[in-house]
Amino acid sequence: MKAILYIVAIVVACGAIFFSNALSGKFSDLQKDRLTTIEDTATTVKDVETHDKTLEKGVDTLKKDNLECKDEKDKVRALAENISSLQEKSREWDTKLEAQKKELATATEAAETVQKILGTMGTGVTLDNLGDKIAEVEASKKSKTDSLEEKTKNIDDTEKLLASNRAESDRLTKRLVERSVRINNNAKEALVTAVDQDWGFLVIGAGSNSGFSPQTGLLVTRDGHLIGRVRPSSIEPNQTIAEIDFKSIAAGARIMPGDRVMLGKPNAN
Repeated sequence: MKAILYIVAIVVACGAIFFSNALSGKFSDLQKDRLTTIEDTATTVKDVETHDKTLEKGVDTLKKDNLECKDEKDKVRALAENISSLQEKSREWDTKLEAQKKELATATEAAETVQKILGTMGTGVTLDNLGDKIAEVEASKKSKTDSLEEKTKNIDDTEKLLASNRAESDRLTKRLVERSVRINNNAKEALVTAVDQDWGFLVIGAGSNSGFSPQTGLLVTRDGHLIGRVRPSSIEPNQTIAEIDFKSIAAGARIMPGDRVMLGKPNAN
């Protein structure tokens, strides 16, 4: 009977040891899983914070670019006002030139009249006053000739200044047109037409005709919110293939067809 009790006691003790070891192993595994989960959670939180900082920088950059674009538009308006002022001055010089041409015609007519008087030397001229009359006519002729030369010189100077103003107006007009083209290109948006997430590239429905170049940084937005950045790798006149910068993509976000693409940095003006 005692032998049976001993055997039962030994079996119970072995069972207790077995279950104790099994529970200890499970607890150890659970503890390892818990530590791994904590580490993964910390890594995920760090990645989210990094993405948030990247997005904040992108939004700040976009705001700065918008301010620079506004400054350029203000400069264009100032240039347009300057051109308008030059054109107004040009019209004033045209008016003055016409008036001086009329004065020149009057002076030329007067000179011709003096020549006729000198040729006739008729009524009122005697031997006693002939010398005085000739001196008077010569003085009048010289005065009118000097006036004619001065007016001719003034007309030449006015025409030169008018030509210079017109050349400057043409130059500023050309510069205004070129700036307007660049600003219009900076403001253009294009659509994402296709996306390959596995290979990490997308297709954009715009190319070099819209101001895209291999050095151009592009922003992808949706409903006015920044999704991420892409880099052009192949550019055609009306289509661009770009690589997705996955580091700039917010956690859980994906670029999809229909998202909008715009220049990350405006073209220099």
